[in-house]
Amino acid sequence: MKQIIETDLAPAAIGPYSQAVKVACGTMIFCSGQIPLDPDTGEIVGETAADQGRRVIENLQAVLKEAGADCSQVVKTTLYLADMRDFAAVNEVYAACFSSMPPARAAIAVRDLPKGAKVMIDAVAVV
Repeated sequence: MKQIIETDLAPAAIGPYSQAVKVACGTMIFCSGQIPLDPDTGEIVGETAADQGRRVIENLQAVLKEAGADCSQVVKTTLYLADMRDFAAVNEVYAACFSSMPPARAAIAVRDLPKGAKVMIDAVAVV
């Protein structure tokens, strides 16, 4: 269902992502961007980008689980950072979730995120 695509004719992935992911037809799950909100209080969790990244991943995993999926079925993510200097710290947290057959990914710096969050991640999964 999920095949990692790698070619020497394009730059190799330099982190926990794949150059491309090919999927067989299946049910697609489009996860909205998750920010580090506590689902009970609606408040931001974590002071550092890494702490916020952990909460974002937990939120993303909860949404995927409800949809009948998990991180192994994610084929594409977009990582939004309020400050690109936080990339390495968030990338470490991200790598723990997507260690095997990582999805294709884009990472971008944005001016602002909702509620002053430092991190947001959206995802597409195929089941």
